[in-house]
Amino acid sequence: MNDTAVLLIDCPDQRGLVARVSSLLYQHGANILHSDLHTDHQLALFFMRLEWELANFDLAAFEAAFRPLAAGLRMNWQLRTSRARPRVALFCSQYLHCLSDLLERWRTGELIAEIPLILSNHTAVQPMADFYGIPFVHTPTAPGASSREAVELKQRELLRQHNINLVVLARYMQILSPAFVAQYPSAIINVHHSFLPAFIGARPYHAAHARGVKLIGATSHYVTDLLDDGPIIEQDVARISHRDQVEDLIARGRDLERVVLSRAVRWHLDHRILRYGNKTVVFD
Repeated sequence: MNDTAVLLIDCPDQRGLVARVSSLLYQHGANILHSDLHTDHQLALFFMRLEWELANFDLAAFEAAFRPLAAGLRMNWQLRTSRARPRVALFCSQYLHCLSDLLERWRTGELIAEIPLILSNHTAVQPMADFYGIPFVHTPTAPGASSREAVELKQRELLRQHNINLVVLARYMQILSPAFVAQYPSAIINVHHSFLPAFIGARPYHAAHARGVKLIGATSHYVTDLLDDGPIIEQDVARISHRDQVEDLIARGRDLERVVLSRAVRWHLDHRILRYGNKTVVFD
């Protein structure tokens, strides 16, 4: 795979945005591989993703020229390269299907990242972590606010030591504190086993069965202070019937959970997501 750069932009919508950015890249000799844009006409906001080859391209010179242009157009922007692999920490509890799926996709090169750490409040994941050669840390929890604070302090210190850029909650069944979330804005991805905003919180399959729904789903989203209310990245659904029991919903849901979480993580690693308000733009 060739080294590439990705530029993500959001700003007030105005004439000439695409031309000005593309012209600057052309002046610096960029070979653009992908270009995608979106306009929220209601809010008058513009979003764009550009990806280009880094071979024979002076990225520092381009960035120096781009900064004043971005300031003049009131742009929020991120410039990333494929050379810098994000460092990901995986959190899980006793359900391991999402974690095993992510690890296998990582092993086969589908997820381009470094995974230096797996944390869990259960020990069941230890053999899996050993198989993939990833350090595992057991962080057991107990009832009470003081216990949770102590666990989170340990977790945050581990994340700092390992220079973690992204936290993935692969069916981690603990609520993170606002202090934890604040340290990783738009960098904690969770999978929830329902089609949000329906059936938030615990036991959503039981709630869905009791309600008699005909579709179940799974949702991957960025974590915020409000439970299961962060910006949605990806969702998928499966049709069910009155014949399906709770156990059937859980089994069908596991496949949905794997898929939506892996997609969300891959898109984040590929720098395809822009968050605004409580929504996301996910570029093709």
